[in-house]
Amino acid sequence: MTSQDVPGEASTSQRPTPIPTTSAHHLRRMTGRNPHHPHRAATPLELLFDLAFVVAFSSAGNELAHAVSEGHIGAGIGAFAFVMFAVGWAWINFSWFASAYDTDDWLYRICTMVQMIGVVILVFGIPALYHSIDEGHHLDNEVLVAGYVVMRVALVAQWLRAAHQDPERRRTALTYVGFVSAAQVGWVILAVADTSLGVAVVASLVLFLIEFSGPYAAERRVKEGGTPWHAHHIAERYGLLTIIALGEGVLGTVTAVSAAIERSGWSGEAMLLVVAGIGLTFGAWWSYFLIPAGQVLHRRRDLSFGWGYGHLVVFAAITATGAGLHVAAYVLEGESTLGTVSAVLSIAVPVLLMLAAFFALYCYLLGRIDPFHILLFGLTIALLLVAVLAAVWGAPLGVCLVLITLAPFVVVVGYETAGHRHEAAALEKRLG
Repeated sequence: MTSQDVPGEASTSQRPTPIPTTSAHHLRRMTGRNPHHPHRAATPLELLFDLAFVVAFSSAGNELAHAVSEGHIGAGIGAFAFVMFAVGWAWINFSWFASAYDTDDWLYRICTMVQMIGVVILVFGIPALYHSIDEGHHLDNEVLVAGYVVMRVALVAQWLRAAHQDPERRRTALTYVGFVSAAQVGWVILAVADTSLGVAVVASLVLFLIEFSGPYAAERRVKEGGTPWHAHHIAERYGLLTIIALGEGVLGTVTAVSAAIERSGWSGEAMLLVVAGIGLTFGAWWSYFLIPAGQVLHRRRDLSFGWGYGHLVVFAAITATGAGLHVAAYVLEGESTLGTVSAVLSIAVPVLLMLAAFFALYCYLLGRIDPFHILLFGLTIALLLVAVLAAVWGAPLGVCLVLITLAPFVVVVGYETAGHRHEAAALEKRLG
């Protein structure tokens, strides 16, 4: 990420890494990719790396669904927020580095595999962390931190390689090394220290601040405009992880509904839950990809921080929506202490947060708040409120789910009928 404004053409002194035409059988100098290379797309290695996060999102969502369905809502949400930050931040660390320095040689691939191993170890620690927060005595994050240590060793090695082979950005790379290492030492100390949960939460917030500050401090250390990440490539990468998070909602719904069908057979509400899962996934996908991220970031690289960090909320909200659908399935099975109203809220609240995050990112990138889009967002909120009130008034769960499913399509229909013209005008103004 970078703090600079509209970028110019890549300087001749930048010496971008040549684009490989075949697999690399030898080491390539890590001098940085060309940030203006046309048609830059996600690599097979990046797609393979993302598969590790399928498991991470699934585990985080399942644990949240179990906690909420058992009535442990506060503890479940707190643990979920902690886990989603850890998972999302690990992905962000890898993806921005890859956008700038992917050499696709054997050493780079090995470091990527090590980071994937770290993600899997992290996943093994998710249940213990949920359980410890639910008990309220301490924070059991030893396994999760162990996974982070594995990932950070590989990431620091990559940054040290960039510092050695890209002298123009050596200070930037070493700043990343310093912040990543300092934060990791802090996490290790927190993991081995026997502190109360309250102290652990405060220490975690401090460490989160250090994590967030690292890229901001590092990218301001070079006059050339920061690391040479590719705007359209990074927008595609975020879009792909968004799709993965959405896919976990579908998987969770199918798994949960299958269990309900095995117990009691098909029912109207079970069918409506399937419709809601697919409908919400499709509506969220359509709404997210209305945001013109690549076009704006290509010209306004200074917006990368807010856009990139804001996706932590997007990933969490989408995963929580899938968990809410899972909770609804538990209620249908009779395996939850919750009633219809709570089940509806477990879906409506994360859907509202998800759509609010989409709206905020759109306004942030385009630098304006369009009254027409405010109207659409207001109608979306109203529809979600109607769904909750319908549950309060005794409507069946299936009917409430259909109302929630329609919420993202308010934005979709509004955009396809008139909103696209508002976006075109806003883009013209934003990009000059």
